[in-house]
Amino acid sequence: MKVAIYGAGATGGYLGVKLALAGVDTTLIARGPHLEAMRRGGVRLLIEGEELVAHPSCTGDPAEAGPQDFVIITLKAHSTPGVVDAIQPLLGPDTAVVTAQNGVPWWYFHGVGGQCEGTRLESVAP
Repeated sequence: MKVAIYGAGATGGYLGVKLALAGVDTTLIARGPHLEAMRRGGVRLLIEGEELVAHPSCTGDPAEAGPQDFVIITLKAHSTPGVVDAIQPLLGPDTAVVTAQNGVPWWYFHGVGGQCEGTRLESVAP
């Protein structure tokens, strides 16, 4: 099974480490200094004082990874539309795309009207 994670921040990094250590062929799509750091030292995850380190493939170019079985988008919600074109090289005829987004603001329902108008999301920090 091949899994690409687009966005290797907190959520993507966590998933990337866990999948890679479970033996899944995992590729993290990232950029800049974060990408270079992962290439040099792997991806580190601290859980209750235990450090887990994985060395998945890391790239800034989705075309290098090629078609995947799963593409997990772990960007903040407002960034997702901007990567629709960029993920195309990761998609094959049977690829499943999963969104594991954060960044949904506490004011999400403001101004939408209807029964959710005025609802505040209590489980998401502003």
